[in-house]
This record gives sequence, structure tokens and C-alpha cells, in this order.
Amino acid sequence: MARQARIEYKGALYHLTSRGNAQEDIYRTDEDRLEFLDILRRSRNRYNCAVYAYCLMDNHYHLLVETPDGNLSKFMRQLNGVYTQKFNLAHRRTDHIFEGRYKSILVQRDLYLLELARYIVLNPVRAGMVRSAKNWPWSSYRATAGFIASTDWLNSDWLLSNFSKKRRIAERAYQTFVSDGKKQPKIWEKLRNQVYLGDNSFIKKSQKKFRNLPVKAKFLVSNLSHAPRLKLSTIMIKTERLEMRRLNWPLRAGVMP
Repeated sequence: MARQARIEYKGALYHLTSRGNAQEDIYRTDEDRLEFLDILRRSRNRYNCAVYAYCLMDNHYHLLVETPDGNLSKFMRQLNGVYTQKFNLAHRRTDHIFEGRYKSILVQRDLYLLELARYIVLNPVRAGMVRSAKNWPWSSYRATAGFIASTDWLNSDWLLSNFSKKRRIAERAYQTFVSDGKKQPKIWEKLRNQVYLGDNSFIKKSQKKFRNLPVKAKFLVSNLSHAPRLKLSTIMIKTERLEMRRLNWPLRAGVMP
């Protein structure tokens, strides 16, 4: 079955997850988690992304990220790629860390951003790892709720502004909002086509924005839709050559005609 193309456009909001290869842990020590968060910070700054929530579990992570420049693939390649290098170096290994592609869900901001931010930080509670979100140090909850100082790369101010203009009141309201989330039904029951978390109007607008992207993205979607047996690596190489021709750049060595 053909993989679905990544839907990328300016201002897109995503729920992102990536799991360990063979369900193995992607963090062995606290130092690994700190390293990952630092790479997340640097990737966020480099690609001008907004991080609204995160949670580092044992064998996977969750992120809620907005891409004002429509560059999700670059952001994720930097995040997962650099972390893999650091992890392998620290633990003297050479294997893959992550299993296959990362999963991205396109999210309708006005309907689901707050709900997803809550879902993400409640993952350790749902998994029975802690009794309360504030007891898990490896999520954005404690910084957003005011239990610890917030970091400059976490967009907690915008999240809290949905509850009150006064920060302390907003933090308490956020704490209640997250606590109440334990009783809520699973949000993934509303997922559409394995890609969208939003209503019909949002899906149509997202597809229209994607169709209006440059030829590189259109070429990728066309091949994924009409040639299910074509390898993704082949598609990417052909796409790269097409784009380099359009920009009149010299071809790299190893790029096939």
C-alpha cells in the first residue's frame, strides 16, 4: 500500500509521534531526555516552529507543533536525525533508533489544539506511570501549569491566554482543564482518513493549500497516488532532480536522471 504524502503548508499544526525501533526505548537515561529536549529547542529555533506541548515517554514521544514556514519534514529530519546521532554516540551503537516514519496528524487549531495539548501531557497518567501529570518531569505540563519556570522555546503563553489574561489565574484554570481530561473520551475517535483531526471544511481547505504548493510537492503526491509500487527513495530522487532543474542548479553526484 502506498504511503500518504506529508501534507505541509504554512501555518499547519500537527500532532507528531515517533516510536522506538521494535518498540525499544528511545531514552535510556535522563541525560538522553535532556539531550532530546535541547535538540528540540534548537530545531524549533532553526526552523521557526512553535511548540505548544510535548511529552517524552519511554519508547516514543508526542509533540504539538505549528510550522509557520510549512517545513515540517525539515524540522523532523533535524530532530530525529541529530538525536539518533547523539544517542548512538553516547551508547556506542549504530542501529536505527526510530521505527519507520514518524506519524503526523494535521490538526484544526480552533477545535483541537487545547484538547491535544491536554491529551499529550496526560499520556503518562493513562499509561499508569504516574498518578498526576505534575509528577512526570518529562512533559510540558509543569512549565505550563506554573510549577517550574517556563522555557523560552515553549509556547505556553499562547496556551494559557485561552484561559485568562492573568497568568496565575490561567495556570490554575489550565491545571483544572488537564485534570478533567482524565474523564474525556479518546480524541482519536474523531480522526479522519488517518491524517486529519478536524471538520470537513478544514480538510477541504488543507487539501486546497497543499494542491497550491510548488511542483516538488505535487510530483510527490502524484507518484504516491498512481504508482503504489514505486519506492519512496526513488520518488524523492526524481523529485530532487526536477526541483534542481527548475532552479537551474547543477546536479549533485549520485542524483539519477
